[in-house]
Amino acid sequence: MKKILPFLVITLCAMGSVNAQKKSELIEENQDLKFRLDSITRLVSTAQSNQKISEIKAEELQSQVTELQDANATLLKNLNSFAALSSQNSENINKTLATLERKEAQLKGIVDGVASNDSTAIVILTNAKQTLGENAKVQVSNGSVVISEKLDFYFADGLGTKVQDSAKEWLEKISKIIAANPKSAVTVSGLSMTGELDIALNQAASVAQILIKDYGIEGAKVSAKGLDGGLRESLQIEIHPDYKSFYATAKDDVKN
Repeated sequence: MKKILPFLVITLCAMGSVNAQKKSELIEENQDLKFRLDSITRLVSTAQSNQKISEIKAEELQSQVTELQDANATLLKNLNSFAALSSQNSENINKTLATLERKEAQLKGIVDGVASNDSTAIVILTNAKQTLGENAKVQVSNGSVVISEKLDFYFADGLGTKVQDSAKEWLEKISKIIAANPKSAVTVSGLSMTGELDIALNQAASVAQILIKDYGIEGAKVSAKGLDGGLRESLQIEIHPDYKSFYATAKDDVKN
């Protein structure tokens, strides 16, 4: 018994020492595991944080992509609208240019017509001088050739409406001038200094009738007027462009 007791003591001490060592190792292992767990926890936390940051960045990028897509769609729409507008503007410009060219041609026609009338007036003036003589009272006024004579040249004492035979020979010469220029019209004007315009008109009409009935001038091209002559009396035969026809042609050109 005395030998067993010391052995038990030694055994218990040994076991205590072993248990103490195992406990220390366990504590150390536990601390190591705790350290690793803390490290893993930090890594997980960092990973989660990074994931959130990545998700936020991804959302921002997606938002930017969406904005860019919307902006691109708007840009394409604007480009299409601009292209359509440019095409429309080009078409409008072409139409405007065509209209301007047409108007220019119309104006050229009018200008050419006026120039032609001026040239015709010079020809008629030359013809009148040759036919009626250099002493004839012939002048050009506003593109028209005006042949003037006193009333008593046509009517006895300048009164009445019966044209004298001597004046008829003169009117025959004038009718030849008119016939040589078929595109011209004729206006016979009686000028009164007394204000009796009805008499002046009747005298002009008498001369116009002789030109038409006796010498074959087309009636549609001859007109008669009675005018206030101020301080002079006379009868004027004006050979001028056919303004009605000229303006009708110009009006039709402008309409087109």
